[in-house]
Amino acid sequence: MGDSFGSAWWRGYAAQLRAIADARRPDRLAIMPLDETLKALGKQTELDEGVYDVPLEGIVGTVARAGDFDREFRPRNRALRDRWEYLTRTTADLPPVRLVRLSDMFFVEDGHHRVGIARARGTRTIRARVRWISTVACALRCLTLADLPSKTAERMFLERVPLPDDVRLGLWLDDPADWFRLADSAEAWGFRRMLAGRPVRSREELAGSWWREEVKPVLDQVRQRGLCPPPRDIQAYLSYGLDHA
Repeated sequence: MGDSFGSAWWRGYAAQLRAIADARRPDRLAIMPLDETLKALGKQTELDEGVYDVPLEGIVGTVARAGDFDREFRPRNRALRDRWEYLTRTTADLPPVRLVRLSDMFFVEDGHHRVGIARARGTRTIRARVRWISTVACALRCLTLADLPSKTAERMFLERVPLPDDVRLGLWLDDPADWFRLADSAEAWGFRRMLAGRPVRSREELAGSWWREEVKPVLDQVRQRGLCPPPRDIQAYLSYGLDHA
């Protein structure tokens, strides 16, 4: 696969034209900006993970150069040509690129050209110093800009109903309104529990009890009845528990 600037630029331009012609959302080709993604998902803790090899397919975002590259790090700005071509010719040992990791999404802090050239050459991994940031809502590699409103609603749901980490990994809903319906339902369930003389001491206790005592029994009934539920538990509860209660 050619690593010349012109070849990489034209591949990116052709991909945009194909997306438009196929009536697919062009934003699926857009690189993910870290600030907007963190705003949607909600920042928690931060940790330096050190230096290791990162799969290039997981690098889908940028800290500050959203206008220069697409999601596959093909150049969008012709002014990048000189730097790109210099790096394709250099034989000098270069330091690791710097990345920020949100779950299995990586965002480039320094080294955009090197990531782009490595992808153009078909390389599978790149050496990187990685800073990890944990988030309220789970970051998934497949996220696009169009998914951020739903992830914002998911983050707001989890702030009201802080489910355990192992449950959060399987959450996904397309409609932001569904997250607010679920939060209202969980809090109403907790209120009924308190009226029945079973006090809830924290939101974490409410979330765990709601999942175990309300959501899981519905999922078990769905499976026992041989229905064909959606692939994710939260979608199945929304369809068969909340809507058909």
